[in-house]
Amino acid sequence: MPDNIPLLSCIFRHLHQWLSAVFKTLVAALILSSLMSCSKPGLSPLPLDAKILAFGDSLTAGKGVAIENSYPSVLAELTYLEVINAGISGETTSQGVKRFESMINQHQPDLLILIEGGNDILRNQNLAKAKQNLANMIEYAQTQSIQIILIGVPQKKLFSSSAPFYQELADEYQLVFDGDIIASLMRTPSAKSDAVHFNEKGYRMLAQRLYELMHENRAL
Repeated sequence: MPDNIPLLSCIFRHLHQWLSAVFKTLVAALILSSLMSCSKPGLSPLPLDAKILAFGDSLTAGKGVAIENSYPSVLAELTYLEVINAGISGETTSQGVKRFESMINQHQPDLLILIEGGNDILRNQNLAKAKQNLANMIEYAQTQSIQIILIGVPQKKLFSSSAPFYQELADEYQLVFDGDIIASLMRTPSAKSDAVHFNEKGYRMLAQRLYELMHENRAL
């Protein structure tokens, strides 16, 4: 037995080194995974001549106020950038997806602000289909290297935040996202012109939040 001590010592020493290496590798992998899971999507700085495409329904079109008080017009004032109002009142995602590519190709924006799906929710349409329509828009914009801000629209429930599929889309496509601002404004009577649309104050608050999102994510 004494003759085997050097051999056993050598085996244990190599085993210890191997286990130590494996442990360090696992720790490094866990740290990297943690860092990746904690990373947040962001935006690249926009050029001084950047174009922003505001795509959506009546909340983008500015129903309830004059066009100069719509959120795209106010956002243009805040950013000193061109903001194209591509909102159509009453539009569903099924209608929006049909015109989306042509709008992208026509304007070739640097940034897309997408606020759509409210009419799908109000009309009790298939929300899985609404999610897929929005996904199709997002995927096309990303193939054109266009940055995206996604804004969620609330469900038809008191005190609800945005419908869950908006957060799912934001996670899947790594988008800058706000799921609270529309819901918050919907619960603020002084910001509304009717049950589902905003007044000048409300649209300005929406534009201000978008401006803040752009600053927070270093687009401006």
